[in-house]
Amino acid sequence: MLQTLKNAWRVEEIRKKLLFTLFMILLFRLGNAVPVPYINKALLGQYFASSLNNTILGLYNVMSGSAFSQGTVFALSIQPYINASIIIQLLTIAIPALERMSKDGGEEGKRKLENITRYSTVAIALLQGYGYYVILNTNGLLSTSGFLPALVIVATLVTGSCLVMWMGEQITEFGIGNGISIILFAGIIARVPNVVITMINNLIHPSSWVVYLMYPLMIVGALVMIVLIVIVTNAERRIPVMYAKRVVGRKVYGGQSTHLPLKVNMSGVLPVIFAQSIASLPATVGMFFGKTSQSAGGWGTFLKLFDQTSVLYMVLYFLLIIFFSYFYSTIQFNPIEVSNNLKKNGGYIPGFRPGKPTSDFISKVLNKVTMFGAIYLAIIALVPLIVGALSETASKSGITIGGTSLIIVVGVALETVKALEAQLIMRNYKGFLE
Repeated sequence: MLQTLKNAWRVEEIRKKLLFTLFMILLFRLGNAVPVPYINKALLGQYFASSLNNTILGLYNVMSGSAFSQGTVFALSIQPYINASIIIQLLTIAIPALERMSKDGGEEGKRKLENITRYSTVAIALLQGYGYYVILNTNGLLSTSGFLPALVIVATLVTGSCLVMWMGEQITEFGIGNGISIILFAGIIARVPNVVITMINNLIHPSSWVVYLMYPLMIVGALVMIVLIVIVTNAERRIPVMYAKRVVGRKVYGGQSTHLPLKVNMSGVLPVIFAQSIASLPATVGMFFGKTSQSAGGWGTFLKLFDQTSVLYMVLYFLLIIFFSYFYSTIQFNPIEVSNNLKKNGGYIPGFRPGKPTSDFISKVLNKVTMFGAIYLAIIALVPLIVGALSETASKSGITIGGTSLIIVVGVALETVKALEAQLIMRNYKGFLE
């Protein structure tokens, strides 16, 4: 692997792409250190330290590299773009005009969809920026209130989000890998030094002797989860496909055998993000009213039911992950369309007639594969919550591992390695996986 890195560095074109990617990551990290005007950073940190755990804002904070809880220019990070991309993707299925633009529009149609996504990103960033300002203003986290501070804060957050979107697109075009994924990767990895410092402090000043026992277990658990993520991310169910021979003039076409790959984890980390967003909705709404699970009265009782350590929250979280896994695989993969394409090109699955029998078989296989992938996602997402609920020491010491973060980090790492490997193979070098 080290030799492959040396070979990649010797290729001038790849070296420029790597340096450009690193430069964009550096700019992203610098932007995360620039504070937004009129925000009391000390009070903001104290407020979010007690309010982020059970809400969707905690996920935003993780993906922004803690910029959300620090009130910096890139506090919204890449979230508005991700939300816009998901919404446009769903609307493409529901609106025939967008579907035609996606399938039959060619490069021009793709560019139009990209522009629609960009404009949607600005609109979502405006909503999220205003929501961020409302949280600050309601809880007295501003050094100065009024129309001008509100305008400056919202405009700064929207501009920062658009700049991050532009940086991601530049990485995709001139760097290595998918730029949006790289930005997410950089934001999550940026939290590692703080986690390491927390672990060292806990070892120096342990709250209990249990800490010394749990650290090795947590490290082993993290390694096992990483291995499982790598295996499932690369796993696929291959359906054999045969093509009939066709004679055109003096040439014979077809006759070869291939396969139709169905990835086990076809939907990636999106079901976990959707499920966490909905399961955390009660706590998020409560935060806007200044209520937590520790509050007295009905609010406190209600929010305790949806606390991350409660059984109800975990059951709801599990069911939502299963549901969104099936939902996303359904809109992403159409067995009837695949069956029709095979029929048009003279392909068939051995043992099944073209048409409806083929589509039924593909649907049956897809359902089984999706169930396995959904259970895998649920396990990765729930294990850290279960560990935190069972062990008060682990929860307080912050040594629990975020399943969502691990899936994103490992997935982006594998995706980037494959992209770099493809660049090397094009230049007759051995890849990382060889």
